[in-house]
Amino acid sequence: MFDELSEKLERVFKTLRGAGKLTEQNIRDSLREVRRTLLEADVNYKVAKDFIQSIETKAIGQNTLRSINPGQQVIKIVHQELITLLGGQVAELEISPMPPTIIMLCGLQGSGKTTLAAKLALHYRRNGKNPLLVAADIYRPAAIQQLKTLGKGLNIEVFYKDDKPVGICRAASAEAINRGYTHVLFDTAGRLHIDDQLMQELADIKKATSPIEILLVADTMTGQDAVNIASEFDRRLGITGVALTKLDGDARGGAALSIRAVVGKPIKVVGVGEKLDALEKFYPDRMASRILGMGDIVSLVEKAQQTVDLKEAARLTEKLQKESFTLEDFYSQLQQLKKMGPLESLLEMIPGIGKSLKGINMDGNELVKVEAILNSMTVEEKREPHILNGSRRHRVARGSGTSIQDVNSLLKQFSQMQKMLKKFTGKNMKAFAGGLPKFGL
Repeated sequence: MFDELSEKLERVFKTLRGAGKLTEQNIRDSLREVRRTLLEADVNYKVAKDFIQSIETKAIGQNTLRSINPGQQVIKIVHQELITLLGGQVAELEISPMPPTIIMLCGLQGSGKTTLAAKLALHYRRNGKNPLLVAADIYRPAAIQQLKTLGKGLNIEVFYKDDKPVGICRAASAEAINRGYTHVLFDTAGRLHIDDQLMQELADIKKATSPIEILLVADTMTGQDAVNIASEFDRRLGITGVALTKLDGDARGGAALSIRAVVGKPIKVVGVGEKLDALEKFYPDRMASRILGMGDIVSLVEKAQQTVDLKEAARLTEKLQKESFTLEDFYSQLQQLKKMGPLESLLEMIPGIGKSLKGINMDGNELVKVEAILNSMTVEEKREPHILNGSRRHRVARGSGTSIQDVNSLLKQFSQMQKMLKKFTGKNMKAFAGGLPKFGL
């Protein structure tokens, strides 16, 4: 989502890095461009103004260090101010001292409340909790069925009864106490705009069930209007935090940078994809680094820890040491890579990589093609690639919907990879990671 903002900020800092030293003039010129970039990204005007003033105050008079160029010094200040702007500290989802923990999701229609409810339920279940989804949106066509379908796919129970929303939520809370549910997630109704009927209904649910968390679900695609929506929901309802959805979209990012500063309530979770496991805790420092093109290696490692099969990794390490890495092993690694999410998103977490991807098509189609070729091979062919003669390659190409050239390209690159593996075994395996050839056909 922050690609355009990151690119424009990089241009500004590149100009500053070319300066011999920091002066009031080049700082002000650069910050003027930063402010314009923020406003173009839909950041609230007052937020952008205060942000720039704070940076200017700290940057002017800054002593230039010999080992750090002017651009790097200003980037460091901007990075710290971005962290502060986004909340400074990680804001955890609250837990009720007496179960169940009740979380009410609110927001306008189409903001992604129902999907987020399912994502949160999956998050809690994976952490050993016993969540209950509550279908409290009785107005939107198919809303109840949508939640039931999501719940069935996750094997998580969905509570619903033929009643008004307040009655449904009150009954669900009692059900949770009786049956030992640890978390209750209210999927409430939304409107296309804020109105008194919507707010009164939510206020009644709050009064009847005393949720420990009232999360505003804000769609980042709504831009500047998301800030106004958040302000009104907080004024009328008293939200405890914000959940940003569609962070993987092509919105300009201003809402994410503005909501925390304007409303004063923390961003707690973010939706980063369509899959139900695409939910992340919001880390201000990591988000600031990604906006400035510094990557987010910590999140990448955490994502790997959640998806990588440790037994499989140990098996692979042993095979690498024995120099017996095959196409079958490569296919296994490809499957684990897919579990971690879109390749572009993963590579952008690596410092310095995101900028080098500009203009390169990273939509995953090439990996899909590689997977199709591997799926068209027999087990024997994947274990012994040298037996793939002309007729076998023709069969593989036909079966995968690719060309013989594609098959030949993959086999050639894999052969190069095997040769490299022979040079990087034992203690040198760490160095190997930076030298893998690209499997792009």
